[in-house]
Amino acid sequence: MSKTSIYGLTFEQLTSWLVEHGQKKFRAQQVWDWLYKKRITDFEEMTNLNKECLALLDNHFYIQSLKQAIKQESSDGTIKFLFELQDGNLIETVLMRFSYGLSVCVTTQVGCNIGCTFCASGLLTKNRDLSGGEIVEQIMKVQQHLDRVGKNERVSHIVVMGIGEPFDNYSNMMDFLRVVNDQNGLSIGARHITVSTSGLAHKIYDFADEDIQINLAVSLHAPNNELRTKIMKINKAFPLEKLMPAVDYYLEKTNRRITFEYILLRDVNDHKEEALQLVQLLKDKRHLSYVNLIPYNPVDEHNQYQRSTKESIVKFYETLLNNGIQCGVRVEQGSDIDAACGQLRSKQIKAKS
Repeated sequence: MSKTSIYGLTFEQLTSWLVEHGQKKFRAQQVWDWLYKKRITDFEEMTNLNKECLALLDNHFYIQSLKQAIKQESSDGTIKFLFELQDGNLIETVLMRFSYGLSVCVTTQVGCNIGCTFCASGLLTKNRDLSGGEIVEQIMKVQQHLDRVGKNERVSHIVVMGIGEPFDNYSNMMDFLRVVNDQNGLSIGARHITVSTSGLAHKIYDFADEDIQINLAVSLHAPNNELRTKIMKINKAFPLEKLMPAVDYYLEKTNRRITFEYILLRDVNDHKEEALQLVQLLKDKRHLSYVNLIPYNPVDEHNQYQRSTKESIVKFYETLLNNGIQCGVRVEQGSDIDAACGQLRSKQIKAKS
């Protein structure tokens, strides 16, 4: 019998599974408490469960599947974890410290097929989707690290912006969100969770219909189709004529602000001309839009791109702001370690090959 991660079950799914296997309904709450409040790592630690229930769980599920391969710590408190999955694949998870709390960036796929030409994550094509349990376990591993350090800290925020396209692994991603948001478990508030997509328009409609308070970010990176297609091949399938109506639907359905991610690439998309085009693109939705300007972390394999100058970043920022577009420049985290998403994983795979 092949086991699966118990972290992949929502509370409702766990309850149904236990009842179907002859257990009392209240066992689900006991198991849930052990997993997410006491954060045990072995079924034998669930001391208020009888032997029959423990054996049942152990026969069908595992708790630990990720092995820490590398841990890099930055001087600013950022920690990048490289985890090895049971099948030997590698993924990245990042803990970042902010004034408002501790945020974890999780990975949803092994590799990525979106093919953004500036991104380290896409250097290795998608091998497979992560299960919901493998995504949840990233949070658990980071929280267990914090527990061991003993400073009484907890993960308070999550960004689903690691390796992979979250909306390309939609069902597992949604199970993950329901588990970490559950008030009887980790209880990470929906408004403290952000999911980022490269622009899978059809899934933005689905996400809008979920009726949840989780934040949405769209990786835009260019204000016109010609430029966006050059740097993001996903724009061929979902050009701005498809993407922006999906954004409008989301805004109308949820009345929640969308963040547009915009990586500034020197002499590519950082001129005043592109800034003004971005103003035009967002002008009818400016009341619910926020542009996150991101200084580029150079990647060796993408040496055609360089970081925009500070002067260019300031001019771009001021152009948006002076035209009524809410915006900011992302505070950099972990600049003294493998900062770009996917960079640590890519280096390790190359070293092994």
